[in-house]
Amino acid sequence: MRMFSIASVSLGLAMASAAYAFTVTGTVKDESGKAVQNASVSLLGKALDTKTDATGAFTIHQDEAVTPGDSLGQGEPCVAGTPGCEGGSDALFQQRAAVGYLSVNGGVLSFSQGSGSPVHVQVFDMVGNRLLNETLYGSGTVDMKASVKAKGVYFARVRVGNAQQNFRFTADGSFNATFGTKTSAKALLKVGDSDDLRVVADGFDTLNVKLNNLDTTLALTLKKTAPPEPQYAYGWGLKNDPVPTRGCGKDTRLDYKYRGDKPYIDFKWSKGTRTVRIDIPKSYNKNKPYKLIFGMQCMGGWAGGVQDEGYYGLKPFDKDESVIFVAPEGNGNQAPWAQDDYLLFDELLAYLEGNFCIDSSRVFSTGFSYGSMFSNGLSWNHQDVLRAVAVYETAERNIWLPQRQNKGIGWMGVLGLDDNLCTPEMGRAARDIILTLNSENGKAKNEQAQEAQRNAAHKCYDYTTVEERFPVRWCTQSGGHIWDHKDPGQNKSWVPETTWDFFSKF
Repeated sequence: MRMFSIASVSLGLAMASAAYAFTVTGTVKDESGKAVQNASVSLLGKALDTKTDATGAFTIHQDEAVTPGDSLGQGEPCVAGTPGCEGGSDALFQQRAAVGYLSVNGGVLSFSQGSGSPVHVQVFDMVGNRLLNETLYGSGTVDMKASVKAKGVYFARVRVGNAQQNFRFTADGSFNATFGTKTSAKALLKVGDSDDLRVVADGFDTLNVKLNNLDTTLALTLKKTAPPEPQYAYGWGLKNDPVPTRGCGKDTRLDYKYRGDKPYIDFKWSKGTRTVRIDIPKSYNKNKPYKLIFGMQCMGGWAGGVQDEGYYGLKPFDKDESVIFVAPEGNGNQAPWAQDDYLLFDELLAYLEGNFCIDSSRVFSTGFSYGSMFSNGLSWNHQDVLRAVAVYETAERNIWLPQRQNKGIGWMGVLGLDDNLCTPEMGRAARDIILTLNSENGKAKNEQAQEAQRNAAHKCYDYTTVEERFPVRWCTQSGGHIWDHKDPGQNKSWVPETTWDFFSKF
């Protein structure tokens, strides 16, 4: 057993502040990897700060503030035989604070001291992780080896009041202890110190990092601060953040019925009950806002037909399952959309937004023939809730049309140049109303759209004089009263993909 005593030093000596030596270094870059110069880097708890240089590098360093009598960094090695230095040349420093008498045998620390102050014993590994933290009184023992899981070199600190003693011991089966100037100050001094690092730079979000070890090197990345979204009297800017509805976070179970494998519900509204076809993604997440696309049936059609056709061919394009598709049944096959159906739309939309997580800024409506005229009517006075419509073979008329609001809306029209039901003149008239709503003083009506050549591939024209938030796309091709026009020699319609692309603008 190696025994040593510690010469008394008055505890009334002026004490330096307790601070550990450390060096925090690092680099600060933006998301593209470019260095961020002149960023403010601060350790909040220690009130230390610096700036990054031209390469984005920074260093925050603090030297140890040593307590008088600290065993590390003070005095000279004991000379064998010197009073208070039993143990030879590897014993403790000559200048000591009064922590009492210590001995180590087989990894067990024995201590004795005459004051009533608590004895704090800590054990650390080579990289500064604290493995043991005990507080005891008077005399006793601490089994340090119980905190050690592997062979190697470990460090211990014994503190009584403001006096402390550090030493090293080896866990090699014998648990030998070594005292003296070779004790690793660095390993002990950086341990048990933590702080919050903050990085602030113009044009970037503030970054806060919790540091559990202040002897460290960091590679930090700042994100550019997103500009605040502009505020509008109505509507949203292109590519705006989702606007979640009150249904987000709600667990909702629908009373589904099925036609084959196609789900539908009987929706109860103020005028009775209406069948509504609905397709909700299998991966539906109640906390993720979903786009909502309505498919409106034509005269002689039905909602099940819209569902069977994939909501005018759009559903197959929803590869990431980000859309809820809905097809309400019209009020009678021959004349399906009248005044009451605008109320149906309002109540159905309110129901869906109240029970599912919908992005209320991305609600769309599509339709063919009578369904397109109904969607077109909605585009006149539902601009506060509809982002855009896509209308196939439309007209500026219907059984009932609402009063127009002087507001813009995204609008895409598909016209068969040989349609003798919703004639080209009717379709262009519907388009011109929207051009008036979507441009300053209706100037877009004077812009000449390019249309397809007879018996050639389709032509889509995007108007340039409408307000950017309310784009207008006009697509034409030779063909009759159908929604799924195809280019010559092709067996697949170009309409769904073109519509999906248009809706993706928002």
